[in-house]
Amino acid sequence: MGRCCYYAVGTLSLLLLVTSVTLLVARVFQKAVDQAIEKNIVLRNGSETFNSWKKPPLPVYTQFYFFNVTNPEEILSGEIPRVEEVGPYTYRELRNKADIQFGDNGTTISAVSNKAYVFERDKSVGDPKIDLLRTLNIPALTAIEWTHLPLLRDFIELLLKAYHQKLFVTHTVDELLWGYKDEILSLINIFKPKISPYFGLFYGKNGTNDGDYVFLTGEDNYLNFSKIVEWNGKSSVHITFSDFERVQGLPALRYEVPAEILANTSDNAGFCIPKGNCLGSGVLNVSVCKNGAPIIMSFPHFYQADDKFVSAIDGMRPSKDHHQAFVDINPLTGVILRAAKRFQINVYVRKLDDFIETGNIRTLIFPVMYFNESVLIDEETASRLKSVVSTTLVITSIPYIIMALGVLFGLIFTWLACKGQGSMDEGTADERAPLIRT
Repeated sequence: MGRCCYYAVGTLSLLLLVTSVTLLVARVFQKAVDQAIEKNIVLRNGSETFNSWKKPPLPVYTQFYFFNVTNPEEILSGEIPRVEEVGPYTYRELRNKADIQFGDNGTTISAVSNKAYVFERDKSVGDPKIDLLRTLNIPALTAIEWTHLPLLRDFIELLLKAYHQKLFVTHTVDELLWGYKDEILSLINIFKPKISPYFGLFYGKNGTNDGDYVFLTGEDNYLNFSKIVEWNGKSSVHITFSDFERVQGLPALRYEVPAEILANTSDNAGFCIPKGNCLGSGVLNVSVCKNGAPIIMSFPHFYQADDKFVSAIDGMRPSKDHHQAFVDINPLTGVILRAAKRFQINVYVRKLDDFIETGNIRTLIFPVMYFNESVLIDEETASRLKSVVSTTLVITSIPYIIMALGVLFGLIFTWLACKGQGSMDEGTADERAPLIRT
């Protein structure tokens, strides 16, 4: 009976160890989990995931922060600008995708993303229709930049003088964001119909789409689910891994927009206008995309930019926690748990002798406003995802559980073997003892 039990324990231990190693090598349970996740995550027409992607259930908010100019006269005299941050003015984004078309191989899907903005008073510092801000006269500065165009220089100079345009203007937050009719642009529009008479930092973006996107469906790899690979025919901005995080109790991998996206490198040479005239690292001249308006993009407060841009403006306080652009992704499912897209709109301004409006202003990258477009997984969704993650961890741990049992029975087998050997030694000693006494 003892010997039978002894061999049974040894055999069971060996079988468990062999089974666990086989399961690990063959990745049986991991493959089953991958297939289950793929079934739920891959974008396929009519699926629950597809419907959620088409009309996201999680709330997306955009917060707008403005830089109110506090010393306009001193700036025109050549002093350092002083600005104070005012915000947030928060808007809920209502999103849905349209014009959806799947690629031939099912790995890509194209669509436009429609957006509408609804003001959230309880998440804002004030009323955008009432609150006034002083900032640069961007339409006038844009008109000045257009003076190099044929037949426009004399006309624009005349307009600026006739309408007593100043370098700094005061408007409501609502006007600066969504648009107002500008005197100079209205008159230029008569001769140049392609130039809108209205100006706003987000003019024409409320209730419209921002272009054509190409996404990955996750068909080839579920971790590529909904990854943007192209926008308006251009490659998307890439992100790189930076850290491990936890969001609502869930593990996450943080990916950030790297500093080199706005670096003073050959990759961004196309934004150096005129050719070879690069402004420095951390800022990007996008005037070619803005009808010649001297718009410069950066991260908020010139985060990750050259120190010269930060020190040139009194009121800049770059912070990784508040100004980094990032996305936190759950490594098991590829689901976005938290994200923040943060960019700042600046204007390139300099003294021009032919235009008294510029006074003796320094050559500056002048901050106007920045936005933070963010999303955070809610507690209910996080709870459901935790259940999925926990179940998945149990399933993928089965081979290790079997291996642990195999090791346990192996130890029992060793103990029985040692005990059996000890009993045999005692029996041998007892048999020899009478012979020694005789």
